[in-house]
Amino acid sequence: MAQDFESTFATSIRSGAYTTLLTSNSDDAVVGMRFANTGNGSVTVDAKITRSSVDYHLIKNAPIPAGGSLELIDGGSKVVMMSGDILKAQASLTGSVDTAVSYIDSISE
Repeated sequence: MAQDFESTFATSIRSGAYTTLLTSNSDDAVVGMRFANTGNGSVTVDAKITRSSVDYHLIKNAPIPAGGSLELIDGGSKVVMMSGDILKAQASLTGSVDTAVSYIDSISE
């Protein structure tokens, strides 16, 4: 069975409110997640998955220096999302973080 690789991007992740990066409409596997600091100073990022109104943090207050990036999911690791799960992120400073998420859509059960 062929795998359906997809990606989604977000610019200017917000501070004080989470930005939705991906809402799973099937069983999906997140295979890559990169945050890039586009600002002039250090920032921190949080990422979480919300399932049935319960939040599960993937990372919290992770520092990213000015001009740097953070690869959250790499090296063959995966985070499986069930249908209805929501992947979200926020930064400590609005407009200073972009993100790229790579995922496999509709993984087989």
